[in-house]
Amino acid sequence: MLFRSSYFVPEFTIRIKRYFFNTVGGLCIVLGIAGIALPLLPTTPFILLASACFMRGSPAFHHWLHNHKTFGPILDNWYKHRAVTSKVKQRGAIFIALSFMVSIVVVPLVWVKIGLLVMLIVLLGWFMRLPVIELVADREENH
Repeated sequence: MLFRSSYFVPEFTIRIKRYFFNTVGGLCIVLGIAGIALPLLPTTPFILLASACFMRGSPAFHHWLHNHKTFGPILDNWYKHRAVTSKVKQRGAIFIALSFMVSIVVVPLVWVKIGLLVMLIVLLGWFMRLPVIELVADREENH
């Protein structure tokens, strides 16, 4: 035998992981873009997840995403300051509450409704505690 099979296992594993991360990242981009138009689908979490996936799967897509005119500022705020703008926070809280309320109304089982309500409280509690960053250069009085 001229080669050992153990040399090819890491390459194969790396390739599978890259395909996985690129597939999940692409799906998150599609869902994030759909979230721009659909009011109950949040954009920011999908874009953050896509960035994390592309960081591991495709540096070229990761770079493209961070330099995108729409998604780049959201990602930069999160990675540099671990914060969101007040506009993102306000919209996020409204859409989280709306989507959970629709789910609570639609679900017929009482114990599932209680579980959804608890998840809503925990998620909103965490989300509302996220730091807010205000970009001084973007304010109208500075122009």
